[in-house]
Amino acid sequence: MSTNDVDLPEALAELRDAFLETPEKDRLLLLLEVSRELPPLPARYADAPERLERVQECQSPVYAFAEVDDAGVVAFHASAPEEAPTTRGFASILAQGLTGLTAQQVLDVPEDYPLQLGLTKVVSLLRLNGMAGMLTRAKRQVREQLAAAQV
Repeated sequence: MSTNDVDLPEALAELRDAFLETPEKDRLLLLLEVSRELPPLPARYADAPERLERVQECQSPVYAFAEVDDAGVVAFHASAPEEAPTTRGFASILAQGLTGLTAQQVLDVPEDYPLQLGLTKVVSLLRLNGMAGMLTRAKRQVREQLAAAQV
């Protein structure tokens, strides 16, 4: 199922639309702008980086965690080096787009969302796979927390 087949949550739809409305030659610049908006890690993660999971699909050392609170609302946290702005940009897109969603909304985000940003001609497939890896991990982490809450 692609983003064209489902209603995306507002933040993810706005980010996708921003990229698609930007001329292709300028999309990488937009991604670099978005990379500067990656929120800092909360102290509980900054002080205990082992709580974050390494995203192996990323060439750069990226660590991420999707946290579900007692109300079922997700916060996506990520750390990516400043010298890897493309990867930071993808982490920032997910942090901005997933944080504040319900767990079910996160689980419903289409797997191909990274491809729907219109970046396939300006960013390598390897980098897009890194973003897909972040999304896949976020969904798995949400499912694991929901399952643990059921016990």
